[in-house]
Amino acid sequence: MNEAELRVVSGEAWAEFCDALKRAGEQIQRPEAPSDPFTRAEGYRYLSRLARAGLEWYVEFNDPAFPVLYRPSHETIKIGADNPDNLYQKAVLDGRHDYRIRGRRGTVYYLSFLSSKGSYAENFRQTETGFLDGQSLRVEPDGSFEIILSTRPHEGNWLPMEPETNALLVRQTFMDRNAEVPADLVIERLDRGATPEPLTAEQLDAGLRTATNFVNNTARLFADWSASYLPRPNELPPADQKLCHSVGGDQNIFYYHGYFELADDEALVIEVERIPECRAWNLQADNYWMESLDYRYHRIHVNKHTATYRPDGGVRIVLAHRDPGIDNWLDTAGHRNGTLCFRWIAAAEIVHPSCRVVKLTDLEKLPK
Repeated sequence: MNEAELRVVSGEAWAEFCDALKRAGEQIQRPEAPSDPFTRAEGYRYLSRLARAGLEWYVEFNDPAFPVLYRPSHETIKIGADNPDNLYQKAVLDGRHDYRIRGRRGTVYYLSFLSSKGSYAENFRQTETGFLDGQSLRVEPDGSFEIILSTRPHEGNWLPMEPETNALLVRQTFMDRNAEVPADLVIERLDRGATPEPLTAEQLDAGLRTATNFVNNTARLFADWSASYLPRPNELPPADQKLCHSVGGDQNIFYYHGYFELADDEALVIEVERIPECRAWNLQADNYWMESLDYRYHRIHVNKHTATYRPDGGVRIVLAHRDPGIDNWLDTAGHRNGTLCFRWIAAAEIVHPSCRVVKLTDLEKLPK
């Protein structure tokens, strides 16, 4: 038996996987992180979610000969200020081969395709190697389309890759999930065999190693981001756009990140004086670990479609622990502190939001 087979047969590969997951807990115990039971409980749940995400990427769906478009982030796996308006889909690729996506466009408001190299497990990066905006997608009258993924240019819908490309990320962004139909997508490698090869000990050993690197690196990466927001509480400054895009951010998006901390009788008022021409925008509340709060049961985000606007075209959003009975209230969902994310998507100009903390009793005194 080779080394990988010995590690699997002896149980060493599994034992190392479990030990590495235990080390990820160091990120939850960082001295600057909140130490209350609620935040710590969410932190350890977050690690369990990252473990599921890592196993899906590097063990379950890690065959680039037979790629599968799966959901890497959703209602119960949340990573890096995941967008509540998004349906995320991911597939593992090998840039030395060509792929084809077939689909039907549906009516989802925004659609983008990004090929990338690197990973959080490898180098804390998901560097773009190609981008295709759904707005430029050539779609047949019946709503169908095809996209070729390759290193060489291709006529029609083409998503560039590089030989080192190893992943595809699809963003489907809804303005109204109840009214829009998502794009229906499948992917295939053009020169694959008939069926996948059986699992090998080498594949399992490598997959478990990489999955634990993913958990540890992802937890550290976003704990570092959260810590960097602490010196400026209750603000929403522009993020480092180059950094955001280097970890898989959409090139059409301008990002803001911040940290909130509110007493029971306080509210954070976020104002955008005017909404420029844009394809979309949204604001969301996240926990300290940069997971979007539970949007299944709480109103924790607002977007271009769902917002109520002022008569002058601007928008005021209020984050508070309870509903003050005004427009655009966002629920903290029990969190006294956490993080925030604001996005412009393809905005003609960048208008920075402003923030201030007020007492709940003073909200009615704000100008209309």
